[in-house]
Amino acid sequence: MSRITRREFSKAATVAGVATAVSASRVRGANERVRIGFIGVGNRGDQVLSAFLEHKDADVAAVCDIYQPYVDFACKKIGGTPEQFRDYRKLLARKDLDAVVINTPDHWHALQCIHACEAGKDVYVEKPLSLCVAEGRAMVKAGRDNKRVVQCGIQRLSSPMCAEAAEIVRSGGIGKVTAVRAFHVQNEWPKGIGSPADENPPEGFDWDAWTGPAPLRKYNKNRSFYRFRWFYDYSGGQLTNFGVHYLAQIHRSLGVDAPLSVVALGGKFGNYDNREVPDTLEVLWHYPGDTLVTFSQFNATGAPPAGKPCEIEFRGTKGTMYFRPNGYEIVPEVVTPNEFAARSPINRALEKGWREGAKAQIEAKKLDAPIKDADHARNFLDCVKSRKTPSCDVEYGHRCTTAAIIANLAHRTRSFLEWDDKAERFTNSPAANKMLSYDYREPYKFPV
Repeated sequence: MSRITRREFSKAATVAGVATAVSASRVRGANERVRIGFIGVGNRGDQVLSAFLEHKDADVAAVCDIYQPYVDFACKKIGGTPEQFRDYRKLLARKDLDAVVINTPDHWHALQCIHACEAGKDVYVEKPLSLCVAEGRAMVKAGRDNKRVVQCGIQRLSSPMCAEAAEIVRSGGIGKVTAVRAFHVQNEWPKGIGSPADENPPEGFDWDAWTGPAPLRKYNKNRSFYRFRWFYDYSGGQLTNFGVHYLAQIHRSLGVDAPLSVVALGGKFGNYDNREVPDTLEVLWHYPGDTLVTFSQFNATGAPPAGKPCEIEFRGTKGTMYFRPNGYEIVPEVVTPNEFAARSPINRALEKGWREGAKAQIEAKKLDAPIKDADHARNFLDCVKSRKTPSCDVEYGHRCTTAAIIANLAHRTRSFLEWDDKAERFTNSPAANKMLSYDYREPYKFPV
C-alpha cells in the first residue's frame, strides 16, 4: 500500500495544496468542463453543491438521494435537467461521468467511495472519511489501485490562510510547541436533541436504504438526517465531525501523521436526550516530538479558557497562535516589569535574569481570511484535470480521521491506548483492536 507522510506532503505542496502527479492517463484542458454526479444532496450536500456551482467548469449532470424533496431542491439549484437517481450504483454506471461528490452520512462513505473508484470515477468525499479505521485504509487502497483522484472534504487544506498559519508553527515561528488545545463549545441546554419516540419513517423516505451497512434499528428521527451524528452506528459525534477539521490543521502545523497514544474521559453529562455519544468530552493525544494535543467538547457556555475566541491554541515557547476558521492571531510571550513585580518572592528569585523584563522573541500578528468551501472544490476540479494529488488526498484524510476514531475508542473502552501507526493497530488493547472494523449488515460486504 502506498503511504504519503505529512512531512513528504508538506515539502511538495504549494500554498494551495497541489502536489505530485498521480497519473497521466487523462489530462484535461484547463477550460474543459468536469461532469459530476452528486450522491447525497441534503444538508451538507447542499452546501458542497453550492461550492461546486461557483465554478463554471463544474457540470453537475446527475443527482442521487433517497429523499425526493432533497433531489427536487438540488435540481432547481443546478438548473437544466440533471438525471435523478435513488440508487447510487445506477449513477455510477453512467460512463460519461468524470467524478462523483459523496455527501452521505459517515457510515456510507467507504462503500460509495470504493465503488466509485472501481467504476473509474474520481471522488470528492466529505469528512470524516470513514466510520472505522479499516474502512479508511480500504478507501486509500481503492484510490491507489484504480489510479483515482480522491479528495477528502476537509476544506481548510485548500485555504491559503490555513497553509500560512501551519507553516508559521511548523517552521518554529512560535518556538517549540509543547501543547495544542482544540475546542468545540456548544451549549445544548435545556433539551439537547430531545428524546423523540420511535415511529414510522416519513412518507417517501427509505429507512432501510438510508441505514445501509449499519444495523437496522427502528426509525427515530434523531437517527436520520443531521442528528445521526449522535449515534455510533453512523458517526463518531462531534469528535469526528468537527475534530477531524481541527486535527487536519494540527497535523499539518506539527508536521506529524499520527499520535503515539490517546486517552479520553467524558460522557452524557447533560443526560437529557437519547444520544449515544458524549456531550462532554476531554481527549488527550501524545504526538511525536513530545507535543500534547487536547480536544475539549463542552456542553456549557463560554469561550475557550484563554478568553480568545478560537478553535485551536498552539502554545509555543515564544508565543501562542490562536487559530479560528476566519483567521489567526499570534501573541508573543513576554513578561513586563509590572507582571514580574506582582509575582511571589520565590518566583521572582527563580525567574530573575531569565524572565525579568523579557522582550518578545517574535512579532505579534493578526490575519483575517475566511476558509472557503469553493476553494476546496476548485482544487479538486483542477486535480481531476491535471491528475495531481489534491490538497486533502485520501491518505491524509484517512490519517486525520483515524486520530479522531481512535480517541473515541479510548473513551468507549475506558482505556489508555498506544497506537502503532505503521500497523494501524493498538499495541496494548486487543479489545480496542476488535473495534477498528465492524460487521456490515447483510447483504452489504465489508471492503477489504
